[in-house]
Amino acid sequence: MATLQYDFVIVGGGSAGSALANRLSADPGNRVLVLEAGRSDYPWDVFIHMPAALTYPIGSRFYDWKYESEPEPHMGGRRVYHARGKVLGGSSSINGMIFQRGNPMDYERWAADPGMETWDYAHCLPYFQRMENCLAADPDDEFRGHDGPLVLERGPASSPLFPAFLEAVQEAGYPRTDDVNGYRQEGFAPFDRNVHRGRRLSASKAYLKPVKRRPNLDVKTRALVTRVLFEGKRAVGVEYRRGRGKPQQVRAREVILCGGAINSPQLLQLSGVGNAEELEPLGIDVVHHLPGVGENMQDHLEVYVQHACKQPVSMQPYMAKWRAPFIGLQWLFRKGPAATNHFEAGGFARSNEDVDYPNLMFHFLPIAVRYDGSSPSGGHGYQVHVGPMYSDAIGSVKVKSKDPRERPALRFNYLSTEQDRREWVEAIRVTRKLLNQPALSPYNDGEISPGPSVASDEEILAWVAKEGETALHPSCTCKMGTDEMAVVDPASMRVHGLEGLRVVDASVMPYVTNGNIYAPVMMIAEKAADLILGKDPLPSSKAVYYRHRDAQKQSG
Repeated sequence: MATLQYDFVIVGGGSAGSALANRLSADPGNRVLVLEAGRSDYPWDVFIHMPAALTYPIGSRFYDWKYESEPEPHMGGRRVYHARGKVLGGSSSINGMIFQRGNPMDYERWAADPGMETWDYAHCLPYFQRMENCLAADPDDEFRGHDGPLVLERGPASSPLFPAFLEAVQEAGYPRTDDVNGYRQEGFAPFDRNVHRGRRLSASKAYLKPVKRRPNLDVKTRALVTRVLFEGKRAVGVEYRRGRGKPQQVRAREVILCGGAINSPQLLQLSGVGNAEELEPLGIDVVHHLPGVGENMQDHLEVYVQHACKQPVSMQPYMAKWRAPFIGLQWLFRKGPAATNHFEAGGFARSNEDVDYPNLMFHFLPIAVRYDGSSPSGGHGYQVHVGPMYSDAIGSVKVKSKDPRERPALRFNYLSTEQDRREWVEAIRVTRKLLNQPALSPYNDGEISPGPSVASDEEILAWVAKEGETALHPSCTCKMGTDEMAVVDPASMRVHGLEGLRVVDASVMPYVTNGNIYAPVMMIAEKAADLILGKDPLPSSKAVYYRHRDAQKQSG
């Protein structure tokens, strides 16, 4: 066999790929290549680096893969739009910049599966700490990190709508918490954000930019990997295209897929790794029958509950186009309304007493607006984004042909289960309870959406089916584990039954976490780096986190 050109080829320069490129190339003896299908995150690109400009990259072919689901049978046959980052930094370069670890009990759930014992919270927490520099946390906080590359700033929540909302949740009987990423997730508080000194801090900016000049690290953009190359059951490299050029091949000791929950299973299937009964009819030569590839898809669906505002205190005036030059000028000096993502506070709550930890997430926004920038009220308003966090609706990602440029079929099956539908009704009722408390009375000028006409359980579900949008958290399509539908070995990140091939991204989660998934993906990449390099894992944490059931027993 020819001399290996690289030790590691990382497919995808997104969130996980950026972190791995940094950690694996820290040893000058490792030659590392990153292949990213999208563009570079140029320093002059205001749409990426300005936090308030987040509505612009989403939906743009220059930054976004612009996926759509197959018609969703429980949502009136709607195709649900799915934005995915097509740029260095991946979705961390176009997302809402909200940093949520998930609940500690998410990782206890992971660890309860066979073979997953080292993915419990005690083993994951040290990697969360290693990656972050939480500016708002106490230096002695045993839950937070202070020396990592991901600088986290907590939302100032200075608009009068934020303190009114945080007071309202307490009036409704829900607690405040000091830190949703610390001892107690359950409750409401200002949020940590991937914003530093008025700029988006993507994974690329935090992990790749500081090390791009390493002589043993190469990064190629606009390089679409079309298949993994195999010799028998061993991956030996990849084939890729740049633009309309001829296919190129590169060989490596190890291939690491970091394309995310859509691209990684797609590439595995195109390369002959997946369900043989589905690949063979498409003319794809099967390398390894692995039926779990592309199955177990999980996501979060969300809606906006919007209110008109009596007082002129929302962010609505800043949406006027004539203000854009002045706002942009302020942003150059790292201040003003463009220097924040505006998702500055929110929280987590339990919608019923049957759940052990919060099953609803809330983001409060001091303006009534959609992701595309449209404003249904045309005036001052505010809104809460809400949705169930551990729905049992399961979908899939499946290639439709052997053409790597054809989008795979995405099926999410939103609203398909009894639990999902029940929790959606609860989510809307809890949100309405929060938004109709006395603390918000000085601002509350009535519900715009869904509006008073949507009252019964059936009407709520019909509205969710019509208006629900993805929270952009696809995951779990190459899950870790040891059962027959598992794809990745949790002890090594290797694809079961193959050599020289690993997967490290959101697809390896066995269950979606309770919150935005960027932080868990980065934790997975940090932990995977040690596994790949054969390093001793970080010592497990002894920190004791909040459990609702324990608190109940003590108070009872």
